[in-house]
Amino acid sequence: MIRLAAFLLALLVVTSAAAQTAPSPPQQKIDQLIGLLQDPEIQTWLESRKKEQDATAAAAQSSDFATWESRARSRIDSILTAVPRIPSEISEAAARARRDAVSHGYAPIFLIFAGLVAVGAAAEWLFRRARSPSIGAAARLLPVAVFTMVIAIIFFAVEWPPLARIVLLAYLVAFIAYRVAAVLIGLAESNRRAFAVRARIFLGIALFAGATAALGAPLGVDPAVSEAISYCFSVLLLAFAIEAVWSALTYPIAVKAGLTVFLGLLWLLWCLGLKGAFWIGIFSLVLPGLLRAVGRAAATLTSAPPESPKSILLVRGSRAIVIALAVGWLALVLRFNPSSLANQNTTISAILNGLLKGVIVLLIADLLWQLARGWIDRTIRTSGDATGLAPAEAAKRARFRTLLPIFRNALAVMVAVMAALIVLSQLGVEIGPLIAGAGIFGVAIGFGSQTLVKDIISGVFYMFDDAFRVGEYIQAKNYKGTVEGFSLRSVRLRHHRGPVFTVPFGELGAVENMSRDWVIDKFRISVAYNTDIDKARKITKAIGAELREDAEVGPLFIEPLKMKGVEEFGDYGIVLSFAMTTVPGMQTYIRRKAYAKIREAFQNNGIEFAQPMVQVGGDDKNGGAAAAATTLRTAQQAKAAGAEG
Repeated sequence: MIRLAAFLLALLVVTSAAAQTAPSPPQQKIDQLIGLLQDPEIQTWLESRKKEQDATAAAAQSSDFATWESRARSRIDSILTAVPRIPSEISEAAARARRDAVSHGYAPIFLIFAGLVAVGAAAEWLFRRARSPSIGAAARLLPVAVFTMVIAIIFFAVEWPPLARIVLLAYLVAFIAYRVAAVLIGLAESNRRAFAVRARIFLGIALFAGATAALGAPLGVDPAVSEAISYCFSVLLLAFAIEAVWSALTYPIAVKAGLTVFLGLLWLLWCLGLKGAFWIGIFSLVLPGLLRAVGRAAATLTSAPPESPKSILLVRGSRAIVIALAVGWLALVLRFNPSSLANQNTTISAILNGLLKGVIVLLIADLLWQLARGWIDRTIRTSGDATGLAPAEAAKRARFRTLLPIFRNALAVMVAVMAALIVLSQLGVEIGPLIAGAGIFGVAIGFGSQTLVKDIISGVFYMFDDAFRVGEYIQAKNYKGTVEGFSLRSVRLRHHRGPVFTVPFGELGAVENMSRDWVIDKFRISVAYNTDIDKARKITKAIGAELREDAEVGPLFIEPLKMKGVEEFGDYGIVLSFAMTTVPGMQTYIRRKAYAKIREAFQNNGIEFAQPMVQVGGDDKNGGAAAAATTLRTAQQAKAAGAEG
């Protein structure tokens, strides 16, 4: 208690010092206060008050669940009590709506509704007769749009009675929503007719139930009866959903039993008033299939390739809209359900709101990433074909193929990190310390993995220097091959015999690029000493012109084939030097063509190729034969001597 008194005294002093306009109490009163705080009775009273406050706080924290339980019990009791009054309440509400319409000079509401639907159907029939038969599957929504437009014009042009206006609006909106959803179900589930039929019926019952429940308060229906009507419809929908699971789905029996139990649990959550948990369960069950169906339906609306921006916006955008609508609906349910545990607990409410906002952030990030990745993939694919392009444009496309995969990986990491940070901030997490900690952690990782950092930085500078590109043939130290791709730390080389080398950038060192701009190919041919050099030069020039005019290899030349002259005098003939300038990577193919043509042309013009030979001199014409006989005889004698030994 002395500590409590000191704390109160310090608080008093601080408060008096902060409030400069408040006069400080006299020392006598301060002494009296200290004396009272040291009184045993005062200390006992303060301790009792503190215990009471702690007990009250604990009771307040534990009363949330008790309050919800009592409200749920009373709501269920009121619903069960109101079920017998449903027919009378519905009859009275219908009579009130009919009297309101008849008293203003209009027909009963159901006749007005039927007339509006008939007029809209007639306009839709005329539109179907007049439209072009070549319109695709997307035009199935156009007749519904005409139907909606005609009904909307008539509805807003007439001054309806108050109750009739509300009833007509509720059921017309439900009917139009059913028609739009039925068309989309037909587009998405065209291959599963039984499931599509049941989905339409289920949706029709659900929309009719929603419209009926929304009209309870305007028509003066008792709220308990309106809620009882909703529960009756929920039982009907549950039975219909279970029937669809066992009749229309082709899953194993265990999966069907699990779905049945799950549907029963969802219905129980609805009965207990846990609307948030109920809708989360509904979305977890329906959204995966719904997103696939919406994606297929959106894909039928365009003939563009899947990677095009139009297709990505339609497919991904439609899925994002569905998820956003689900999130918005869940937010409305949580907001307008004050009896839920989420609204009674601020911490849970903040977490749920942060999660809902985080879903929207992730949807936006996913859409932006898909658009960026689609553009990068299209650019990489189109830059792969450089046939018939100018050298500058071909080099530009090759550089795109080199840099864009790295940029795509870096962009993916950046989008993921930014989206994660934004989601954490929406959840109430302070991201400033996280960013600072990540910086310190990054420095520590950098010191601990210097080789990895060296590889990454070396790769960045290789890219800046444009040392090599995808598709080029390079050699670095003991590695050589065609560049197939990159990662953040290594390059993948395909050797011309097939093996693949994955080489870290830090291990490359000096890079010899054999595929950049042009290649000078030189080779030598040995001919006899009696060869006419000028004649060989002319023949070579003619061959070079012939190759340059060839439709297959001509575009591959930069400078034609030429004979440079005599390179040296060899042991068996004259060595002639040849050279040509070609595009990179094709010099070996062109050289083979040149070899074949040079051989054929030299033989046709009497130019002999140098061959190794030994000439035996002397006047005796039979000297060669005698020498050969002597050699043979010596060999036979040596063989016989070896056999005797």
